[in-house]
Amino acid sequence: MNGRKVEDGGILYDENETDDEDELQESPAATGAVTPGIATPGIDWNEGGDTPEGIIGAELIQHFVKRLPNSPGVYRMFNTAGDVLYVGKARSLKKRVTNYAQGRGHSNRISQMIRQTTNMEFVTTRTETEALLLEANLIKRLRPRFNVLLRDDKSFPYILVTGDTRAPAIFKHRGARSRKGDYFGPFASAGAVGRTINSLQRAFLLRTCTDSVFETRTRPCLLYQIKRCSGPCTHEIRDADYAELVQEAKDFLSGKSQKVKAHMAEAMNAAAEDLDFERAAVYRDRLAALSHVQSHQGINPAGVEEADIFAIHHEGGVSCIQVFFFRTGQNWGNRAYFPKADPQLSGAEVLNAFLAQFYDDKPCPRQILLSESVEEMDLLSQALSERSNYKVAISVPQRGEKKDLVDHVVANAREAHGRKLAETASQSRLLDGFAATFKLSSVPRRIEIYDNSHIMGTNAVGGMVVAGPEGFVKGQYRKFNIKSTDITPGDDFGMMKEVMTRRFSRLIKEEGLPDRTADQSADAADLPFPAWPDVILIDGGQGQMTAVRAILEDLGITDQVVAIGVAKGADREAGRERFFMKGLADFSLPPRDPVLYFVQRLRDEAHRFAIGSHRARRKKEMVKNPLDEIGGIGPTRKRALLQHFGTAKAVSRAAMADLMAVAGISESVARIVYNHFHDDAAG
Repeated sequence: MNGRKVEDGGILYDENETDDEDELQESPAATGAVTPGIATPGIDWNEGGDTPEGIIGAELIQHFVKRLPNSPGVYRMFNTAGDVLYVGKARSLKKRVTNYAQGRGHSNRISQMIRQTTNMEFVTTRTETEALLLEANLIKRLRPRFNVLLRDDKSFPYILVTGDTRAPAIFKHRGARSRKGDYFGPFASAGAVGRTINSLQRAFLLRTCTDSVFETRTRPCLLYQIKRCSGPCTHEIRDADYAELVQEAKDFLSGKSQKVKAHMAEAMNAAAEDLDFERAAVYRDRLAALSHVQSHQGINPAGVEEADIFAIHHEGGVSCIQVFFFRTGQNWGNRAYFPKADPQLSGAEVLNAFLAQFYDDKPCPRQILLSESVEEMDLLSQALSERSNYKVAISVPQRGEKKDLVDHVVANAREAHGRKLAETASQSRLLDGFAATFKLSSVPRRIEIYDNSHIMGTNAVGGMVVAGPEGFVKGQYRKFNIKSTDITPGDDFGMMKEVMTRRFSRLIKEEGLPDRTADQSADAADLPFPAWPDVILIDGGQGQMTAVRAILEDLGITDQVVAIGVAKGADREAGRERFFMKGLADFSLPPRDPVLYFVQRLRDEAHRFAIGSHRARRKKEMVKNPLDEIGGIGPTRKRALLQHFGTAKAVSRAAMADLMAVAGISESVARIVYNHFHDDAAG
């Protein structure tokens, strides 16, 4: 990349799906923290030093060039507010930064970045490989505006075979690998993991129950009865035999599927020869389950045991990167990414910028196949090999089975690209129509839709969904557990007041008031997705809108946000909704108006999200154990009490003497438990 006039900046990656979160979460970018993370011993952090006053842009960069070494490293560019604009890496810091100081030959986006630069900081590294890894790490954590920004909020799911219990279980796992056990993946979606686990249950009869359920079972559950579990909880199977099943499952997930199937076939034939047809039928069913796993993984090439395949389709300034995951010779799913890139960047440059960040927080396979060659292929291979402690080969197949496979991925990228263009064009037309219908001064870039869900005021939850030019932005969804004790159960106005107050009070604290003038003066394509909404939609009529306007007035943001109420029509019939806005008489839209359908879709998504959050909270409350609320009662003592008394209700009725009779429960602990359920006995 040394000497290039067009940098890797100007690319914004977006994902199809992300996790829902409880309210607003602070990101590393919001806190301003710098976490080197991947930096290896020997890296020398050098700050930019005293920044000369009164100079910015290319002149400022020229000031730093004089003191830079010709060694590899990473540089950061800052604006007047101290925000990181760009993070880059270089084989020679002096030569790379000199390109910026020349101030010519850059794209409009990079020129804009240079003009905004008021300070720089530098890190020297021992090798360019270390610089590449550190660059990817910092970009992920600092989220600079002009860099590749891979918003990978939702991590890939894995299969976990636990290793910290007597009888290991098999679970779907997402997030940090804090639990002891073996992890297999990644899978492209939770659905792919679920289907695989269901088939593995039938093949290896591993338990899927939680540890608390496993340790308190006194008789086998239904899964044992339908031959989906071998019943290790009540010793229906010896521990040694269960360990063999666990090892077979690990071997299968590790790529030794033929060995496992051959062993099962031998055992089935041996049982048949011994005329033990019942045992033979068990092995037959397990073999069929394994075949089901492999037959439902799509195309399974014989020559690709473990690989990730990347293909890009770049047309009309829009790129789609399709990623297929192959493990153990099986297709474990695929995912599409849609980057927003500087039009001057080629598909190869976009793909090159994508790859380093993609593996910043993910294990990589031993083989990576690409649809086209990228500039830093050898450097990336070396960096991933060093981090993984095994050889990672990156190649562009030219013939044979691998080439056919890459062509298949390219075709998927092309199709996803076409669908995205159609969706984006449709969304753009709908937003234009939305702005015209509601007489907005500009086309909204962020719309927030709010709804509440509860049953007679219990387990009340407020939901917020977000839509923009790309459609629904699920990574921005938030749920608000209603916490106020002053709200009358079922008071929708009170619940909405709490939601709006919490949402916008925190938004003002973290982001400040929005600068609408700056937003309108800049090209929308050059701006990041805004934190402030242009429009908020409230599921409710005039009463809800009166409450919302009062809240916005109290916060002093009535001029910053347009609030629109959507009331259900007569007889709650879809298509007869009434709309309420400040300064306009309430009105309805024609039944077949596209904008009406658009608003209905927004409202229905908010309703779906709020109901789902409410149900999850209600389910959690229903299964909560009263013993969990007692201080000093951990899992071991809780287990002892439940095994002795059977239920938490029986524990609550037990006398002091009965509680002290439980193994591991001393007089002081028995007193704590007894007082918890007998308030009048406390003290």
